[in-house]
Amino acid sequence: MDIDQIDFQILLLLTENSRIQWKDLGKQIHMTGQAVGNRIKKLEESGVIKAYSLIIDEMKVGLIFTAFVVVHMKTANHDSFIGFIKDRNEVVEAHRVSGEGCYHLKIKVKSQEELNLFPNNLLEYGNYSLNLSIQEIKQHHPLTATIHHES
Repeated sequence: MDIDQIDFQILLLLTENSRIQWKDLGKQIHMTGQAVGNRIKKLEESGVIKAYSLIIDEMKVGLIFTAFVVVHMKTANHDSFIGFIKDRNEVVEAHRVSGEGCYHLKIKVKSQEELNLFPNNLLEYGNYSLNLSIQEIKQHHPLTATIHHES
């Protein structure tokens, strides 16, 4: 799908407030709410907009430990491992990487006990190293810097 300047403006406004009413968004770019809605629907159907996100204060909901895990697989069959990480709520990001390890995971947990349990479950798939975050310096939300909504 070709994205024109109007689509780009819509995407930027949605990144600022994805709950904005179509008519209010339309007022800002001099279009009707219905026209804006049609464009948003096309952006969703074409995959430019993949999802809408909610950003929460993790500390306020009890997610107090953030850790980064490097996984070194012991088998070439990664399907069961991928299924495992997709099913785990504590895994908030997972990347297959080149270089150090096979996968890099970002996990968030509520307790020291959960932090200890997660790596024990990884041993079925391979070895790991775990680094605990001691301070978040910057949190980048791709929604505010790009025109694609990430899920």
